[in-house]
Amino acid sequence: MATTTSPRRGFLKAAGISIALPSLASNTRASAVDAKRQLPSPPKRMVCVGNEFGMYPGAFWPAIDKTHSDASAKLSPLLTPLEKHRRNFTLFSHLDHGLKGGHFAVHTFLTGVKAVDAGGMPDGGISLDQRAAEHVGSQTRFPSLTVGSESGLHGGCRMSWTRTGTRVPPIQGPRELFRMLFVDTNKDAKTKAFDRIDLQGSILDAVLGDANSLSRRLNPRDKDKLDEYLSSVREVELRLELDRRWQKVAKPKATIDEPSDQGLTHDLPKIYDLIALALQTDSTRVATIEVGGSFAASDLGIKKGYHGLSHHGQVQQNIDLLVQIERYQVEQFARFLDRLSSIREPESDGTLLDHTMALFGSGMGNANSHTNNDLPVVLAGGGFKHQTLLEMPSEKNRRRPLSNLFLTMLQQFGVETESFATSTGTLTGFETV
Repeated sequence: MATTTSPRRGFLKAAGISIALPSLASNTRASAVDAKRQLPSPPKRMVCVGNEFGMYPGAFWPAIDKTHSDASAKLSPLLTPLEKHRRNFTLFSHLDHGLKGGHFAVHTFLTGVKAVDAGGMPDGGISLDQRAAEHVGSQTRFPSLTVGSESGLHGGCRMSWTRTGTRVPPIQGPRELFRMLFVDTNKDAKTKAFDRIDLQGSILDAVLGDANSLSRRLNPRDKDKLDEYLSSVREVELRLELDRRWQKVAKPKATIDEPSDQGLTHDLPKIYDLIALALQTDSTRVATIEVGGSFAASDLGIKKGYHGLSHHGQVQQNIDLLVQIERYQVEQFARFLDRLSSIREPESDGTLLDHTMALFGSGMGNANSHTNNDLPVVLAGGGFKHQTLLEMPSEKNRRRPLSNLFLTMLQQFGVETESFATSTGTLTGFETV
C-alpha cells in the first residue's frame, strides 16, 4: 500500500528542509549495543551575551607590554573578574563590522549587517545564534533561547534575527524562562495546543495552495517577493513541526525553585543559572542574553542612569560609575563560566565549558562617541586554543571583520559553510584544540 505525504511535509521536503527526530529515552535502550562500542561526543553549544552600550575602552582594553607574551598580559580592570579563566578565554582586538550608526549599529552585533541591508545578503542577515540554531533543528526542545528585555534605547539590544529579517523577541525574565524549561502543561492544555497546531497547519495548507496557484501568473520580480514571503511561511512550518513533536516529550525536572522577576540587574545571575541548566539538560544548545538599557543602575546603588553614564563626557566620576556597572556584568559572565566549568559532561573527561562557546561583547565600541569600531569581544570555552589576548591588525586596509570570528565559531559548531555575513574567511591565528 503506497504511503502519502501531507502537503506541509511535502513542502518542507521540496524546500530542502529536514527535521531530525529528538533524542528519546526509548531510542537510547535500542542503541545500547552501539553505545558500548563508541561513546557519543558531547554536543557543541553556543551562548552569546551582548549589551547595548559597549564597554568603557579605558578600563576594558589591557595595556600591551611587548616584553611579555599575550597569554601573561596583565588584565584590565574590567577583565580582572576573568582572571581565573585566562587559559579558557581570548580577547580580540580591532574586530568590528566596519559600520557606523551609533546605537542603530548595536543591533548588528551578531549579524554583521544593518537591517536595511539584510535583504541583499545571501543569508538574509541572519544572526550568529540563529544560524547555529538552524543547524541544531529539532534535536533539542528549543533550537535557541533568547532572554532579555524589550525595553531600552531603540528597543534594546535586538541581537537575534532570522534569515527573513524577523527579530526574535526575548523571553522577558527568569520566571518565564523557568516555566518554559521545566513546567509541563496539563492534559487539557496539551489538547488545546495540538488543536492550535492543527488549525495553524490547515491555514498554511490553504496559503501554500494559493501561493502555488499565484506563482504561475507572476513576473520574475513579483516571484522574488513571493519567495521572500514563502521563506517566512517555512519558518512557521518548522515551528509547528517542532511544537507537535515536543508536546509528546516530558520536560526535565527542575533542580531549583521557580525564581521571581526583580528586574534585569537582579535577574541576570538567575538567567545565567537557568541557561546553564538548559544546556546541562540539553533543552537547548544555543542561547542569547541581551543586556539592554533596562539594566537598572539604581539596583547597584547608583543614582545616575546606565545610558546617561555611557555618555560620560570624560567626567571621571561618571566614568567610575559606568565602570562599576560594566564590571558587574563581567562578574556575572565570569560566574557563568565558573558554573559551566564545574559541570562534568556525562561519560566524558571534559566540562560543559569545554564544549560551550561563550561569547561576550557588544555592537557598540564607544558609547560616549557613538562609534562602532574596535568592538569589545571575548570568547571563552568551546574547544579553542585560547591565548588571553589576540591582537588583530589595526590598520584600516588590513582590518579583519568580526564575521571572520563568527564563521570560525560556526564551523567549530559543526555548520558546513564557507561564509557568514561579511566574512572574508575564518579568523587566522585562532585554532581549535
